[in-house]
Amino acid sequence: MSSIENMRYPEPRYQGAEGEVNASFRPADTPPEVSSPGGSTSYLATQESTGGEFGLYKGVLGPNSAGAKTHFHRAMSESFYILSGELELFNGEKWVTGREGDFLYVPVGGLHAFKNVTDAPISMLMLFSPGSPREEYFEQVAEMSRRGPEELKEFRIRHDSYFVEDFDFGNANANGNGSENGNGNGNGRPE
Repeated sequence: MSSIENMRYPEPRYQGAEGEVNASFRPADTPPEVSSPGGSTSYLATQESTGGEFGLYKGVLGPNSAGAKTHFHRAMSESFYILSGELELFNGEKWVTGREGDFLYVPVGGLHAFKNVTDAPISMLMLFSPGSPREEYFEQVAEMSRRGPEELKEFRIRHDSYFVEDFDFGNANANGNGSENGNGNGNGRPE
């Protein structure tokens, strides 16, 4: 038997006979929900709009934006698809350069980080599965980073984001760099 013969779809969740009119459309010119001098985030599909199946967001990072330092998620996977520009991605072991069309999948628990070290903006899709309420995280992380390390740590944990710098994991591979608040030092070592 080939793997195709063993492939199975999940159990049906829709029990109707004729289908429904329930698709949603978001025009390309819809303004992003979160904007800052360093970039923007557009909510393409949220946990709420997908019934918890996934969350899909378009992120734009301005030139030399520090992104996010090394972290992992306990409840969701995260994937990155580069739409334009170049993004440095930490895959838990080393930094790789993601370019247009490149994809990075980070399973639940996988260490990862990202940053833009170029003089040009980048755009990417970020997919979280299952869907999680990431909107508050995107909307408030910059403010929380100004409130001090303990409040920021509590905020991150509440949003299933476990940053290596917040804990003593003793992980030699956790050397990714970036910063949600734009203060990354760019040298690959924690600040």
